[in-house]
Amino acid sequence: MNKNMIKGMIVFAAIAEKGSMSAAAQQLNLSSSAVSQQVTKLEMDMGISLFHRNTRNLTLTEAGSLFYENCRKVIAIVESTEQKLNNLKGIPSGELKIAAPIGFGGGLLSEPFNYLLAAHPQISLNLLLQDGPIDIVNEGIDLAICIGPLSDSNLIARHLADWRMLLCASPDYLPMHKIFKHPAELAVFNRINHPCANSETLTHARSQECFELTSQRITVNNMQALIQLTLDGLGFAALPEPEVHKYLESGQLVTLLPEWSLNTYSVYSVTSARDKQPAKVKEALNTLSQYFSQANFNPAYHFKPCVQKDGTKGSVTNILPIKPKQASHHTDVDHAS
Repeated sequence: MNKNMIKGMIVFAAIAEKGSMSAAAQQLNLSSSAVSQQVTKLEMDMGISLFHRNTRNLTLTEAGSLFYENCRKVIAIVESTEQKLNNLKGIPSGELKIAAPIGFGGGLLSEPFNYLLAAHPQISLNLLLQDGPIDIVNEGIDLAICIGPLSDSNLIARHLADWRMLLCASPDYLPMHKIFKHPAELAVFNRINHPCANSETLTHARSQECFELTSQRITVNNMQALIQLTLDGLGFAALPEPEVHKYLESGQLVTLLPEWSLNTYSVYSVTSARDKQPAKVKEALNTLSQYFSQANFNPAYHFKPCVQKDGTKGSVTNILPIKPKQASHHTDVDHAS
């Protein structure tokens, strides 16, 4: 069914209710000829007469009566749908489906979501926490929180924050609370890492010397599991500051090599590239942007780019980039936590 058929139904229903084409034309603000043309086209398309015509008025044929009953149902559905769509455009409402890394379920999103739900009581939240690729288009995701740069032009990424990675270990794992002065001293200890961060570059604050951690003893593909293994004293690891802040404050973890800095990683909100986002998505984007810009997640200081021996600048290593499937037109968003 196309828009012309809907228009024809509206004209036909008005004629049936008013009893004449001129009255229907006046109600619809159309010319009498335009109304007549709509009826003629309907009857030609369906191959049957809808009205008995005489000089005084129009009455419905049997087919016309049947068609009118169904016209009213269709018109009611169209009007209801149009109203709901207008509400979505103007008032934040409906289910908001958000995907995020598992690590974000540890309280990092509680404050912005609490504000969003309190400010907009007609919004319901469906939060999907998972690591690995997510096809936000096919899975009906309204908004995804992701790590890394955007490489697919079919998605829109908005920068939320830059977070530090800190080199951490359990104090029980360090021999007699050893103080390390150079990353090379870590070679004899177990490094736990995420498979998408096989190499991590440390930069000295003053000398700008760079040192790359390349060997690992333990690999785990889930950031929360990586943090737990570090807490349990299986080795040292580069961990995201917001996710381990409470462990550092409680003394369950300690930072290593404070004069050396790891690269930061960027957090983005990602949506499909639609021209007009529903009001609920716009409000979620605004809330997340305001929260992350004000939250104390950004590093207190930044280090200059790493300069290699050949004089070239080293690039920032992303924890896990956003990238599309090679064999599909759909886009997968990889999560780091």
